[in-house]
Amino acid sequence: MLGWAITFLILGIIAAIFGFWGIAGAAIGIAKILFFVFLALFVIMLLFSFGRGRGPVP
Repeated sequence: MLGWAITFLILGIIAAIFGFWGIAGAAIGIAKILFFVFLALFVIMLLFSFGRGRGPVP
């Protein structure tokens, strides 16, 4: 999911460079949403792994 967020961020930056502001805004908006979903899932999984009594699996 983080890979998709980075992909949309790069797509948004490239679109902004070429002047496609509508596409750039949409791509960066999608990247922000995906990043925060990734961050929330990461924190939830981290808390669940600590709750089981074991540390995160490498």
